[in-house]
Amino acid sequence: MLESTAMKEIEVRVTRLPHGADLPLPSYQSADAAGLDLLAAVAAEAPVLIAPGRWAAVPTGIALELPPRSEGQVRPRSGLAAQHGVTVLNAPGTIDADYRGEVKVLLVNLGPEPFTVSRGMRIAQLVIARVARAHLVESAELAVTLRGAGGFGSTGR
Repeated sequence: MLESTAMKEIEVRVTRLPHGADLPLPSYQSADAAGLDLLAAVAAEAPVLIAPGRWAAVPTGIALELPPRSEGQVRPRSGLAAQHGVTVLNAPGTIDADYRGEVKVLLVNLGPEPFTVSRGMRIAQLVIARVARAHLVESAELAVTLRGAGGFGSTGR
């Protein structure tokens, strides 16, 4: 008998902060999208200008309560990267399950032109994922593999 392919939803509590109260909550843009779009909660009269080669922590106006053994992964939006050279500096950024502060996105402008972040702009994606906790066991030797200690680029061209 085949298992159901339906994915169980993870319930995540969200609080709108005062400066994000009028913005929509993050949402999926298609039925099978992996990430919720995060919006910029910058003041309408004070957009954030990111010069080429510079970065800024952009507020989203929300705080999350992730369930234990889960994380929020803040990832770049492909459109911003492809069209403007703007990405998430610490991609993916991790939101731990015990963090209750505002979600901010560390955007970096790798493009040649200044980039303006305006209120309500979709600036990043939030992927919610389950996390496995590791129990480290010290060992004098590790199992042998074909790859061995081959590092960056050792498995292909």
